[in-house]
Amino acid sequence: MADSAPPTEPPTQDKTRGGGPGGAAPARDPGLFIGRPFGVPVYVSPSWFLVAIVITVMFEGQVDGIVARPASFAVAFAYAVLLYASVFVHELSHAVTARALGLPVRSVVLHILGGETSIEKEAPTPGREFLIAFAGPVVNLVLAALGLLAHLLLPLPPVALLLVDALTFANLLVGVFNLLPGLPLDGGRLVRATVWKITGRSRSGAIVAGWIGRGLAILCLAAGAFMASYPGTGDSPGFGWLALLWSALVASFIWVGATQALRAEKVRDRIPALHARGLARRATLVTADVPLAEAIRRAHDQHSGALVIVDHDGRPRGLVSEKAVTATPDKRRPWIQVGELSRGIDDGLTLPADLAGEELLTALRRAPASEYLLLEPDGRVYGVLTAGDVDRIFTGI
Repeated sequence: MADSAPPTEPPTQDKTRGGGPGGAAPARDPGLFIGRPFGVPVYVSPSWFLVAIVITVMFEGQVDGIVARPASFAVAFAYAVLLYASVFVHELSHAVTARALGLPVRSVVLHILGGETSIEKEAPTPGREFLIAFAGPVVNLVLAALGLLAHLLLPLPPVALLLVDALTFANLLVGVFNLLPGLPLDGGRLVRATVWKITGRSRSGAIVAGWIGRGLAILCLAAGAFMASYPGTGDSPGFGWLALLWSALVASFIWVGATQALRAEKVRDRIPALHARGLARRATLVTADVPLAEAIRRAHDQHSGALVIVDHDGRPRGLVSEKAVTATPDKRRPWIQVGELSRGIDDGLTLPADLAGEELLTALRRAPASEYLLLEPDGRVYGVLTAGDVDRIFTGI
């Protein structure tokens, strides 16, 4: 699937994951590692087990008339597993298509809302964007068609027929749902690719698909409210509060995804203006044995905003943590050597002073840190770049 659906038809989501504007996103545990098909790491989030229990309990009511308890629970759980197998195939189709088109795929994660394919780079052309997005829903529709053929052509026993029919309906619903034309659904990515192709601007496609996504979220919530108000009849009970609750969950998911897509375009608008030189702080060079109070005095005299540890030959050896300096009480500063508050300079923490735009953000994501040393082409220290200063460029978006 691709981004959202009812509990028995969990959604999936395809998105590029990276850090915030100024660095990498905090690492998070994706869940239980289950394999690496086609070279793509696949994980199952602990939240999936909660969904599996809910699906099992809900579906068991349809099974107990065919299979006696407790075997009916085993059949219902088998449906939950098969349903997420469909999600897995959907996500894997996104991942395999992306890799075939030259885009690196970080992982596939199955979770409470279905699944997520993490692609490290955005598609460089509208055609590739279209193919990657369409790969997921088309798999669901093919699975639904195969299920229908199995129902019509194969002499299935009652339990197998129940599972086939349930999976056929689930894949049909998810395939169609994810083709709805709004971000973050796959259909929204198809809209984005189409508008991108027509206008030549990916930004235009994302904005159009993002606003359509917000409209879909409102319609989804309205549909849930209508269904909840439907009184039903004796043989056909109304949907009640469960319909409203689930529609609100799906609507919030779509609204947040669409809003994030719109915000991402605002972020991209500011990326070309990023220049390491323009954001850098002037650095005061001190040896490690200088007292912190004296180092701060020199920095004030030189109107600099950072401290860099150098050896006696002037070669940079460490960066002093601004956070550690701030946390050190004034009365202790004369008795602490500045080297005690520094960290060594790894390769990833040394950046060319001429970096700008996407290249700068890529370098920051590659080696997350609070401070980076900027060097001139001849090796001289230009200054210090802090992740906080870069993040402030995007504050308020």
